[in-house]
Amino acid sequence: MLALACMLVGALAPARAQDADNPSAAALIEALLEGREPVGGPFDLIDQTGRRRTDADFRGKLGLLYFGYTHCPDVCPTELQALSLALDMLGPAGDAVQPLFITLDPERDTPSHLADYVTAFHPRLVALTGPDAAIRKVALAYKVYFARPSAQGGDYAVDHTGFIYLVGKDGRYLGFLPPGSSPEQIAATVRSRL
Repeated sequence: MLALACMLVGALAPARAQDADNPSAAALIEALLEGREPVGGPFDLIDQTGRRRTDADFRGKLGLLYFGYTHCPDVCPTELQALSLALDMLGPAGDAVQPLFITLDPERDTPSHLADYVTAFHPRLVALTGPDAAIRKVALAYKVYFARPSAQGGDYAVDHTGFIYLVGKDGRYLGFLPPGSSPEQIAATVRSRL
C-alpha cells in the first residue's frame, strides 16, 4: 500500500504545503491508506437534472463514488467505463449498487454538461456538482486530492487522485479501490459487500 501511495503522489503535480483547508496530496493519500482519520461524510449537491441531492438520497444501496471531471482526457472516462462494465457484470445484483460521479470542476461541469457526459456510461450513474465550497468539503471528507490552476478559463487540467470509494447501504465508508482497478476487480469487491 505504501508503494501505491508513493506512486500516486509522484504522479501528481508538486504538492502544496499542508494546512487544514488545503492538505497536500501526500497527507490525504496517507490518511486514506493508513485509516488514521475518518473518511466520508454527508454531502448536499446538485445532480445532472438540476435536482438537489444529499447522501441520504442514496441510502439503502451500496455506493460507488468516483471524483473527477468531464474534461479529463483519459483517466476519468477509463475509470467510469470500468465501473460501468463492473455493474453490467453483476447482472441483477447490480441493482443494489448506486454509482456516483462527483465533479472536481464545478465551473465547467454544470448540470446540463454532466447530463450529456453521463450518457456515455452506465444508465444508473448519477453525476453531482455544486458550489465550489460544497465540492471541496466532500472531496476533503473522502481524502481526495485535487488542484485546479489558479488562472482558469478555457482548457485546463485538474490534478486529482482517482480512487473509487465504497459506501455502505447505511452511508458509512467501507473502503476504496485503487486507480486502474479492472471491471472484474470492481465487480468482485462489490459482490463481497452485497
